[in-house]
Amino acid sequence: MLSDLTTPSPVPRRFLSELKDMFQGKPRDFTTGSLGRAIVLLAIPMVLEMIMQSIFGVVDVYFVGKLGADAVAAVGMTDSLMVLLFAVGMGIAMSAAAMVARRIGEKKPEEAGIAAIQALIAGAIVSVPVAVLGVLFAPELLGIMGATESVIAIGSGYCAIAFGSNILILYLFIINAIFRGAGDAAKAMRVLWLANIFNLILDPMFIFGWGPIPEMGVTGAAVATAIGRGIGVAYQLSLLFKGTGHLRVSRSQLRVDPEMMRRLARVASPGIVQYLVGTASWMMLFRILASFGSDALAGYTIAIRIILFALLPSWGMGNAAATLVGQNLGARRPDRAERAVWFACGANAVFLGLVAVGMYVFAERLIRLFTTEAAAVAFGVDCLHIVSYTYILFAFGMVIVSSFNGAGDTRTPTWINVVSYWMLQLPIAYFLSHNAGMGPRGAFIAIAVAQAALAGIAILLFRRGTWKQQIV
Repeated sequence: MLSDLTTPSPVPRRFLSELKDMFQGKPRDFTTGSLGRAIVLLAIPMVLEMIMQSIFGVVDVYFVGKLGADAVAAVGMTDSLMVLLFAVGMGIAMSAAAMVARRIGEKKPEEAGIAAIQALIAGAIVSVPVAVLGVLFAPELLGIMGATESVIAIGSGYCAIAFGSNILILYLFIINAIFRGAGDAAKAMRVLWLANIFNLILDPMFIFGWGPIPEMGVTGAAVATAIGRGIGVAYQLSLLFKGTGHLRVSRSQLRVDPEMMRRLARVASPGIVQYLVGTASWMMLFRILASFGSDALAGYTIAIRIILFALLPSWGMGNAAATLVGQNLGARRPDRAERAVWFACGANAVFLGLVAVGMYVFAERLIRLFTTEAAAVAFGVDCLHIVSYTYILFAFGMVIVSSFNGAGDTRTPTWINVVSYWMLQLPIAYFLSHNAGMGPRGAFIAIAVAQAALAGIAILLFRRGTWKQQIV
């Protein structure tokens, strides 16, 4: 009896052993065995990956915040422009993850490798015109976003470098999605850990000028981030062509496969539109807030970075569900795929419920980590308070939308985004902030309304089950 109480249970030891194997990148079949264990094993490295993804933006704003509200506004405006690129990258990445996951579930690792290569080629093609546009027209792009002359003067260099190095952003998205689709989530996590360590070290060096490095201000943040991302991409490519785990990628596959590229484009096209609808609405929201001055923009920019820091781990849970959906549909186990989604929804709701409480209670302390300007702090706190009310609902929306994409059904989330963001968020934001005289608070309320609507619509459509018949 005493020995039963003091001897460690074999279940925790087994789980820790499996988790260790996961972090080491050892292959695992997620189409059989305990569903809860599979979600946790996938979600832990994915959550850590998402935390690292969000740290890129948080680190930049933390150091740039020392330069004043105009500097933070310049970073925020550039990021609002870059979300259009993020939409393309996420669309390609989502398509690649769905195709790789399906091929892995079908036990076809060579075809998974071919799909991965097509995604890399597509990313390279997209990056060239984006780089040219950003480098040549950075001041004009900031002007379109409503930047003042002082913001344009401070932020043009940052904008040009961010756009000029966009292939690094695309490849971080795409290759990490390939790893996740293959079930190698730990690789994606390690990549972003490495990139963020360099970004954290280099940011203050290039922004404030340390040693032989001249002081570059806001532009230095873009330089540091590009170097960090470049190191991460180099590591990604080395892991990808090493061919460990489930995935088989070789240099002999470095060619355009017309049929596979066509299938990638078919899934990616509505996926790109899906993210464009969502991200472009955030860009327009930023444009609405620009009319209220740099303090409102700075407060909103800081608040959104904090919100993303909280939500990206939650998206990691969604990515875990998407991987399980793709692989289990490939293994012809749709019921297991559906159970995985509901399990992830419940876990995500618990997590975001706790985050919402912390966000509400410590809102002012969080904002003051980035700025001490009273007006900016007030706007940031208001944003955090209002958005936190719908976190639990949004937990369901994030997981289910990711699961649609994991199944290769990219059209349904596109329509969900159209309704939630374009038909609800933007009109409500403009009406409340301008016509109803609520100012920036009206835009913050619109964000909360859109999050709640997205969750409700996603749940209703998911229960129809048409995503189980999707072919990719």
